[in-house]
Amino acid sequence: MQFTTEHNNLSASVKKFIVEQINPYVDEWEQAGIFPAHELFKKMAGQGLLGITKPERFGGIGLDWSYNLVFCEAMGEVDGGSIPMAVGVQTDMATPALAQFGSDELRDEFLAPAIAGEYVACIGVSEPGAGSDVASIRTNARQDGDDYVINGGKMWITNGVQADFMCMLANTSDGPVHKNKSLIIVPMKSKGVNVARKLDKLGMRASDTAQIFFEDVRVPQRYRIGEEGRGFIYQMQQFQQERLWVAATVLRVMEKAIDDVIDYTRQRIAFAKPLLDNQVIHFRLAELQTEIELLRSLIYRAVEEHVQGADVTRLASMAKLKAGRLSRAVTDSCLQYYGGMGFMNETPITRMYRDSRLTSIGGGADEVMLGILSKYMGTLPKSR
Repeated sequence: MQFTTEHNNLSASVKKFIVEQINPYVDEWEQAGIFPAHELFKKMAGQGLLGITKPERFGGIGLDWSYNLVFCEAMGEVDGGSIPMAVGVQTDMATPALAQFGSDELRDEFLAPAIAGEYVACIGVSEPGAGSDVASIRTNARQDGDDYVINGGKMWITNGVQADFMCMLANTSDGPVHKNKSLIIVPMKSKGVNVARKLDKLGMRASDTAQIFFEDVRVPQRYRIGEEGRGFIYQMQQFQQERLWVAATVLRVMEKAIDDVIDYTRQRIAFAKPLLDNQVIHFRLAELQTEIELLRSLIYRAVEEHVQGADVTRLASMAKLKAGRLSRAVTDSCLQYYGGMGFMNETPITRMYRDSRLTSIGGGADEVMLGILSKYMGTLPKSR
């Protein structure tokens, strides 16, 4: 990956924004269990950060995904995973299909305000009985005149409490499960939308996550993204950007965890010498730093191929799998070297430890990534 002056300037701008507009408030937002999404997104939009790869016609900058990579990696400087995740939903989980396949009318109505930070977006795929098993969703949207009438429920919806619209995957026919789904934009103020509760989570505490029900929610069919019945395909494409985003944002988080524990163990005296002088510690940290750099190389390669228009399902799945497992290993090791203080919420590593656990679940669990890779390797049973 060859970064230009423009890439480096973007990275510096994002880091400056984080220092001034995000990190001073993260502790407060963690305590509140929510952050002011509209206020923060509006500020980010003012810096051009919500439409880096989106079409200029709708307020974006129209750059390739290598610039988004720089943005993702810089977002790892945030003192917690909640805000990068919520921003990622806005930019790379709920809006890619809208930007690529939505009508101009639909993009004017929803994409442009999302890029401008006026609308907060959420993605509606997971359900209580269908998390990683996307084909099993039960929410349905039946045609009635020029409208869809939607019934069902969605679970674990990031930004769901504050969102202005949802990019929803719903069954629009009774056909085969991979061909009966469509992506539909659902305004969250529509009659029949019920944000039932804000979920209480182990980590990502500053991010609002909701359970939402839909009862006879009526939206015009023109709110459908692209062709009817191609929603599963569109969502699989969105997942690739989501998985690259997730993997890229944890790189600096892991490096910060290592830097932090180096400082701590250098100062902490045990048995008459700094903890860091124990070979088991500095060797383990060197090993983990090496693995982080290997993951970075994998991500950079995937992004290079994505920019060139290649299908990066395999590489993105590998990156997502490794990011989840490595972030768990890094934060667990670093917490261990903190000893008793590692179990205290006053130390940064505890938040990193809690937040990192979601990486192996959200956007497709580790087991789903392994299934995808097995398919590419040709090792799945023929009956599957």
